[in-house]
Amino acid sequence: MATDVHRPVTTTPSAVRVEGLTRAFDGRAVIDDLQLDVRPGEFVALLGRSGCGKSTLLRILAGLDRDIEGTVLVPRRKAVAFQAPRLMPWKKVWRNVLLGLPGKPERAVAERALKEVGLDQRSDAWPKTLSGGEAQRASLARALVREPDLLLLDEPFGALDALTRIKAQRLVGELWQRRGCAVLLVTHDVEEAVLLADRVLVMDGGVIAHEREIDLDRPRDITDPRFAELRADLLERLGVDTAAEAA
Repeated sequence: MATDVHRPVTTTPSAVRVEGLTRAFDGRAVIDDLQLDVRPGEFVALLGRSGCGKSTLLRILAGLDRDIEGTVLVPRRKAVAFQAPRLMPWKKVWRNVLLGLPGKPERAVAERALKEVGLDQRSDAWPKTLSGGEAQRASLARALVREPDLLLLDEPFGALDALTRIKAQRLVGELWQRRGCAVLLVTHDVEEAVLLADRVLVMDGGVIAHEREIDLDRPRDITDPRFAELRADLLERLGVDTAAEAA
């Protein structure tokens, strides 16, 4: 394996720059000479079939997987929220938000992040008493408290019911617009990608096989014919027969 050159972005105009990235497991390349750029403040959604390497790419960008070849440049300040909130059950919500931060941050730091996600009234709660949506908001607060220049989201709404998912999507969109950080969202949901992203990437065969700019005004209307056209195009890129789906 070549030396891992995963390092923070310094003078690059990109929030993320990936060149020639390869990651193999047992001799099989899951990611194969992949190229990727994400602009500062850009919201990018990454689609692809199960096993295409989406989550592997996200883990590499997060610095959780360094057994790679190629160049990966990311901001020093980055944070991740996964599908499972991964809250420590023996710590109250506010302590979970501060988990992993250097030094001894005050409770007020957690309280500010919890207020931003609408969970300030639950700061003293135990994780087991939270609903699914509340637990995911606590996870987002734990990411936001790090003041990230890059926010990595690995299917954070996948385990939520339909109504809670809509609320969570809206919250993430509002947080992104308010914070101005770059976001990379890994998702299986094409509608979610079109609803939230500036640009949608389709991963296939270990590379970015297709990308589509989403030039719709915000807030977006899923009944807009252009929304439906973008959704249909991306579904076809994923191998879904939209004519059969309509029937």
